[in-house]
Amino acid sequence: MTGPTPVRRIKALNLKTRLSAPALLLPLALATLTGCSMTDTDDSHGIPSAGTSTSEKAADEAKKVSSELYDLIDIKGKTSKTGAGVTECAGKDREKYFQIFHPWSFTPASADQLDGLMERLKKELPKHGWKVVAYGPDTSKNKNINLTADNDAKKHSVKIVEMAKTDPPSLSLMVVSGCYQVPDGEKIQRF
Repeated sequence: MTGPTPVRRIKALNLKTRLSAPALLLPLALATLTGCSMTDTDDSHGIPSAGTSTSEKAADEAKKVSSELYDLIDIKGKTSKTGAGVTECAGKDREKYFQIFHPWSFTPASADQLDGLMERLKKELPKHGWKVVAYGPDTSKNKNINLTADNDAKKHSVKIVEMAKTDPPSLSLMVVSGCYQVPDGEKIQRF
């Protein structure tokens, strides 16, 4: 891997806002979140290759990864209804290469259900192919707990932020893919 270490990348992000408004921070988040420890990079930005796919199929894969993460949360609550989006891969031809991002949030049925959840996820994610590359409080006034993990096999990363002191308390999640190449003869559908 070239470039900054995962922890430095995450600290550079230093999110103090909800991920439910990712458009403002998306380019920075994608540059710092994806591929922190994933291998098989083919560029100087350290973003792993995720293979060849159409943007629709890649978005379906990101949603599947999000669904698997939801299953690991394993508490009753409500999720936001956000869709996946497409963005370019830094330093690559924007007509041929793209990444998928899927931001969503989770609000538990009761606030006390968040107690210990991040610690549990920190222990459970590695059992499902994830490598936790950063964990701990951010520098915000609320000291939100942040967890960043990479899944080399799935070529996806996730950043989970526990916002226990917001009303209502919630989790914000940002799932981001590695860098896909669109198949020959296809165009990237942007959404």
